[in-house]
Amino acid sequence: MRRSIRLSTYDYSRPGVYFVTILTHRRAPLLGAIVGSHMRESAAGRIVRDVWESLPGRYPTVRLDAFVVMPDHVHAVVVIAHGESAESPAPQSPRPASDAQTDRTRRRRMLLPLVIGYWKAGAARHINRLRGTPGVPVWQRNYYERIVRDQRELGCVRRYIESNPAQSRAYSNQYARPCEGAYAAHTSK
Repeated sequence: MRRSIRLSTYDYSRPGVYFVTILTHRRAPLLGAIVGSHMRESAAGRIVRDVWESLPGRYPTVRLDAFVVMPDHVHAVVVIAHGESAESPAPQSPRPASDAQTDRTRRRRMLLPLVIGYWKAGAARHINRLRGTPGVPVWQRNYYERIVRDQRELGCVRRYIESNPAQSRAYSNQYARPCEGAYAAHTSK
């Protein structure tokens, strides 16, 4: 059985801010190309953007924040609001869950995995229709996610996403923790 990379005791339906990275299958550069220091999206990249922009229509408590399509991955900040407003966008700390909530099936029903699953499936379906390749994998099976804990970290994540096309070679392996190490030192001034 595959092991989840999510925090087993965290409720991913809680209001909060989540930094998400999704990689294409086998890191294929099907979403576009870096030209100079800018990302030029392919038709597949535009599909990914269109499905991203449709998410609040399907999930009313989801707000879209920073976002970038890269040749072989996507970075996004997903905000889960409480009802119609979220005063503090970042969760305070993980809340322990009951044993029943750690069940894999229950985790899949949480809002963040549902949103990401819908986004990946919808984009893959449209991309495969465009390519004439029904059922061919577009994405890696999982995704990276980080709970954004405060406004400083949110600012750092937003800067990372915004500068990702220009810095794509320098920071290509910092998917899960872009606000640590050299990048954070460079941008936190």
